[in-house]
Amino acid sequence: IMPTLSVILITRNEEANLDDCLASLEGIAQQIVVVDTNSSDRTLEIAQKYGATISQPPDWPGFGPQKNRALDLATGEWVLSLDADERLTPALKSEILTAIHHSAHVDCFAIPRLSWYCGRFIRHSGWSPDYVDRLFKRGTARFSDDLVHERLIPNGQVAKLNNPMLHYSFMNFSQVLNKIDRYSTASAIQAYARGKRSNPCKAVLHGLWAFFRTYILKAGFLDGKHGLALAISNGEGSYYRYMKIWLLELEARNED
Repeated sequence: IMPTLSVILITRNEEANLDDCLASLEGIAQQIVVVDTNSSDRTLEIAQKYGATISQPPDWPGFGPQKNRALDLATGEWVLSLDADERLTPALKSEILTAIHHSAHVDCFAIPRLSWYCGRFIRHSGWSPDYVDRLFKRGTARFSDDLVHERLIPNGQVAKLNNPMLHYSFMNFSQVLNKIDRYSTASAIQAYARGKRSNPCKAVLHGLWAFFRTYILKAGFLDGKHGLALAISNGEGSYYRYMKIWLLELEARNED
């Protein structure tokens, strides 16, 4: 008997992505779980079209806890966690089916991601191969409680799949800037709460280091002009994060 598979997603205003994502699950998912945060577009309508189990909690606890809510609604023997901007290819689907059918000792599989940045897939820059733990036996893993940059914490052995999933992370530059702002804010709040402190000089150094690491150490120059643009935006993201930590510090001092 083929093991059952639940696919879990968390969403917010994902009508531009969700249809393609859920269409790519055809023939593989026995259950689709969508936990949504206040979508005001067609996200829920699209989820209903694919027969998804839908939950809309009133609050937003952060990425990790929200993914655990989705996990708690899964009923399949195996769970695949996806983001709305990710797609399965036919090759990956058949590899997933083989993996869950023959996984005697493995409870979790890492899937490589091929990510899109403003017009092309990035093959270097630290973005490829980008292995993410996503496919696991239900009951053997939970997500970390992080507000942002959450990760799956598997109990058992992790094996790697070969075929990448496609990740349409940035379709245009407005999305890049929007995400830099949102993620630098969330990660600054998280870092500040854990005792990290900063200043403008530190922020500049971290920004320069993130650029150097992406463009030189991770061979971003091999991605051409897109690699240069990505290295700059990585540098900016790091710079803003450390500036925001410093500003949180100033705010706290002013309140005292």
